[in-house]
Amino acid sequence: MRALVHALATQIEELAQQLAKQGEALQALQARLAQNSRNSSKPPSSDGYGKVKRTESLRKSGKKPNGGQPGHDGHTLIASDDPDRIETHAVDTCAHCQASLAGIEAAGYEERQVFDIPAIRMEVTAHRVAVKICPGCGGKSTGNFPSGVTQAVQYGATVKTWATYFTNQHHIAVERTAQIFDDLVHQPVSDATVLKASEEFAVCIAPSTEAVKEQLRASEVLHVDESGLRVEGTLHWLHVASTSTLTDYEVHAKRGHEAMDDAGILGAFSGTAVHDHWKPYFRYEGCGHALCNAHHLRELQFIDKQYQQPWANDMAEILLQIKAAVGETPAPALSLSPAQLEAFEQRYDEVVKAGIEANPLTAPERKQRGRPKQPPPLNLAMRLHDFKGQVLAFMYDFRVPFDNNQGERDIRMVKVKQKVSGGFRTLEGAKRFGRIRGYISTARKNAKNIFEAIREAFDGNPFIPSPATH
Repeated sequence: MRALVHALATQIEELAQQLAKQGEALQALQARLAQNSRNSSKPPSSDGYGKVKRTESLRKSGKKPNGGQPGHDGHTLIASDDPDRIETHAVDTCAHCQASLAGIEAAGYEERQVFDIPAIRMEVTAHRVAVKICPGCGGKSTGNFPSGVTQAVQYGATVKTWATYFTNQHHIAVERTAQIFDDLVHQPVSDATVLKASEEFAVCIAPSTEAVKEQLRASEVLHVDESGLRVEGTLHWLHVASTSTLTDYEVHAKRGHEAMDDAGILGAFSGTAVHDHWKPYFRYEGCGHALCNAHHLRELQFIDKQYQQPWANDMAEILLQIKAAVGETPAPALSLSPAQLEAFEQRYDEVVKAGIEANPLTAPERKQRGRPKQPPPLNLAMRLHDFKGQVLAFMYDFRVPFDNNQGERDIRMVKVKQKVSGGFRTLEGAKRFGRIRGYISTARKNAKNIFEAIREAFDGNPFIPSPATH
């Protein structure tokens, strides 16, 4: 009987261990299936149709009413004091007695204005240079054509500006851009002409691209991010380095520090780099680092819902309370007060400790190479513990933002191009598009008209932001 009871006890213990392992595997599988772009670092493209409710958001309802806020500059159509053309419509008959009003002077006018676009057509300019024969020596002399007029027949700067604007700013396909020319100005333009315009434009903006890189290297805070991009049918990486006034894009076959070194910005940067904890960024020790708390909030939301661990919700509340305190601190303060810093740090440490204690790491049954695998809640708790200074950098220095939304917004538009085109056929084409989008994004951030910025670049005067603006 003793042997039987002992055997049964051993069997029950083995079954319990097996059940525990199956439970852990099932929880890990459920957690992986529950991850999406709203509660993790996964890209939106991985969500699939119907997987994510698009109404879910980390944002809380504000107190401001919908619509334009006080002080907002509206864009209502306003009558012009100096119209381009005036059409006067006479009244010939009295509306009351039907008497003739011909020859009667008008007592006044009522006016209504119509804003419209005049018909567009291609304008051809023939440049002629005089050819003269010298009466003294009989030699022939020819005048000089304007700069840029090099062919017997060619397109002008405005046509190139249209082509570049449509394909790079609005991501319109090359064939459709050529169709726009045919429909609007009745001039068929070849696909090669459209492509060549972008190639020429990338050369024209080279001084601006280099100036932006130099200003990014000298900035106090820099947003960096990366995302996958399909080039030549294979996975490449789009890297962005940006501020609120500057943008630079680089396309590279690698995701890590090799690509960052080739971009030539982080190696010479000495300010604070804001990113999403991608480890290669930490190889750059000459600058400070700040971690994106929007990522942390998404992961904390996932842990709270999937693992039902209260500390995750507590940590999210603390981060948002610190953010609110930073927003409420009046200028010229550059950080929270010592008392606030101490109070928030103490609460932060207590919640991190609770997160670690809620996820004890069990010793592996047998020795294995490398670091033992840890559950997602413990991984996040340990990251918040080990990188406390980088997580809370925004409360120590108000120049550092709460999140890396600037970098994510800047990278989003280039991803739209991939959705439209499906990818890039050549690496050089992808790199060229990155340089052009960097120029366009920088111009937009500095309130520069995009069409004018492109035209000025073709005229030899690319837009270069002033270092004083940021």
